[in-house]
Amino acid sequence: MLGAPSIILRSRADADIIVRNGLVFDGLGTPGRQLDVVIANGRLVSLARKATARGAVEIDAHGLAVAPGFIDIHSHGDGSLWEDPRAESLVRQGITTIVVGQDGSSRAPRATGEGRADDARRQFATFAELWSAIDKLHPAVNVASMVGLGTIRDVVVGGDDRPATPQELARMQQFVRAAIADGACGASTGLEYTPGAFAPREELIALCGPLAAKQLPYATHMRNEDDRLIEAIDEATAVARGAGCPLQISHLKTQGPRNWSKLDTAFARVAAARAAGCDAAFDRYPYIAYQTGLTNLFPVWSRDGSTAAFLARLTDPSTADKIKQETLAKIELLGGWDNVMIANVADASDRAAEGARLGTYAKSQNMDPYAMAMALLQRSRGNVGMVGFAMSEDNLDRILAHPQGMVCSDGGAFAVDGPSHRGHPHPRGLGTFPRILGRYVRERKTLTLTQAIHKMTAQPASRLHLTDRGRLAPRLSADVVVFDPATVADKATYEDPFQYPVGIAAVIVNGVIALRDGERGASHTGKALRLA
Repeated sequence: MLGAPSIILRSRADADIIVRNGLVFDGLGTPGRQLDVVIANGRLVSLARKATARGAVEIDAHGLAVAPGFIDIHSHGDGSLWEDPRAESLVRQGITTIVVGQDGSSRAPRATGEGRADDARRQFATFAELWSAIDKLHPAVNVASMVGLGTIRDVVVGGDDRPATPQELARMQQFVRAAIADGACGASTGLEYTPGAFAPREELIALCGPLAAKQLPYATHMRNEDDRLIEAIDEATAVARGAGCPLQISHLKTQGPRNWSKLDTAFARVAAARAAGCDAAFDRYPYIAYQTGLTNLFPVWSRDGSTAAFLARLTDPSTADKIKQETLAKIELLGGWDNVMIANVADASDRAAEGARLGTYAKSQNMDPYAMAMALLQRSRGNVGMVGFAMSEDNLDRILAHPQGMVCSDGGAFAVDGPSHRGHPHPRGLGTFPRILGRYVRERKTLTLTQAIHKMTAQPASRLHLTDRGRLAPRLSADVVVFDPATVADKATYEDPFQYPVGIAAVIVNGVIALRDGERGASHTGKALRLA
């Protein structure tokens, strides 16, 4: 029966695993071929029409697709990894590698003497320490990381809205160089967040300069994704060209109905950058809603300094009205308060708000929606997550189909039980990759199966110089996913996100079965991926 691979145990095997009779996609955009995949000692040994080797474990993949393990080029899956290294929602999507350190925030560096590596934030002094901690953790998936330029700015400059001094800029550059030397796979910014929002273009160019030698990408959550989208793309391109490095636009979107018509111009800007010699590309998740912090509805200037300072400004007579007017303008862009769903709160007294549309929830509490937003933020000390509904399905089709478009989740790692069952997350953390294969390949025909696999495997691997992943070829690491193209689908929804996908038959991470027939493997074989 399709969807449940047969597992055959053999004695006197000369291979660890053989996946037989599947339609094998190498990840490079080549059409699938009927092949057997032979795995031993964590590596792909051969891809043959009829392998003569005997496997200790044999998987009958007749009627199924066999592909490289999926690479999530923009992930926040490390957010729960130390509490729950099972990474259930990742493995069950077929993800074998996550790329974290996104949106300007990474788990290294940490200022000397600041906190400890085992504190709640899980910050590490260097990337070498981070890699060591990941390997000791034994996560279920491989982990690569960019260095977050917002994290570096916070360590050196702090949270204030001011330029870095020459001495501070030199120190920040040294942090970037050290991260790259230790194996970071690029640098990221989150220019709608603090303190990254306070970095001028010249600072970004200087900090991305060390990427040029290895041609590692600058990945940016741009300064604006709605009314000033095109200006933000121009700035991102200017940074990459000034630094001489590739550009990766994170989760490209045209936010708010009045900006949906800007997609052609956005694509034209990417094409112009490439024509001028800038290796520009982008990624996107297959949903029309995004997730961020509720504070992101409020103007950047109001978030200058500490969280305490921001919360004080919300009620300060000299700033309160201006903040409210700018926030309400953002809500108008989104189409109203019910296009904001509360994803998570830190204060337990507000748990009932999780999963609720803010406008409707405020009404149920006999409160004005803006007053409710402020109250939630005050009680959770700014730590409130939200999902915003603001994008176009037609534009999403075009972004996913674009030759420079790759697939990301921009999501965390969750489980239906245990410590990573928390909040009311965006469904992308549990459904992104099967959703591509089900909704956008099989149903909407936005992509062919071959194209989709390429965008989830070899294309991101090449982008990040992960030379040992993303393809099925002899001698490469054996990260493999087996799935049923006829049934694979996401099940997580905005209303009920804690649902695993269907149709993922088997997942192999570094040559060991992590998932088969819905059951998890006993071993976690993911590791830190340090670039050479």
